[in-house]
Amino acid sequence: MELSEVIRRRRMVRNYDPDRPVPAEAVERLLEYATHAPSAGFSQGWEFLLLDTRADVERFWTATAPAEAPPTGWMEGMTKAPVIVVPLSHRDAYLDRYAQPDKGWTDRDEARWPVPYWHIDTGMASLLVLLGAVDEGLSSCFFGITPDRIPQFRAEFAVPEAYTPIGAMTIGYRAVDKKSPSLKRGRRESPSVTHRGNWGNRADS
Repeated sequence: MELSEVIRRRRMVRNYDPDRPVPAEAVERLLEYATHAPSAGFSQGWEFLLLDTRADVERFWTATAPAEAPPTGWMEGMTKAPVIVVPLSHRDAYLDRYAQPDKGWTDRDEARWPVPYWHIDTGMASLLVLLGAVDEGLSSCFFGITPDRIPQFRAEFAVPEAYTPIGAMTIGYRAVDKKSPSLKRGRRESPSVTHRGNWGNRADS
């Protein structure tokens, strides 16, 4: 599939066919795509927790979903996904990398970083998974783990404190789903978000 078509087709899907398994080789390709994402200093400070058995997927939802009631609405469809990938960023990989001789920030001071590139780079790796899913004929959705449930997530899957889950991705074959009401806002076109040469020079003005 051409890249332009992949980009146009990409959307967040929130309902999956639970009876149609995702081929293991397709999942491996998606994770391989992720390793081609750019990273500052080639630090590659990302890890991925792959949950591709029904038992592990159920453990994820038990650990991360609100405990008050069974899943409804969009979450009910999400829980049917046969595969979940959790991307985790590793700040220390960047602090250690930039303390090496060719970088020279020997104090490992996090304040030197204008933004947390460990999260940004892991997000870029996640986007390659999302785009790769489209190319594989699959569907996916990136979503967050609420802060109050992260301790339970860590405990359930023995995730060290040094690794931060920046979100999670469901992967599977799409079942009939409703489009998000947020789409009524419309997609911002590139001229409306582009400033040429100066902030006051918007391309659509």
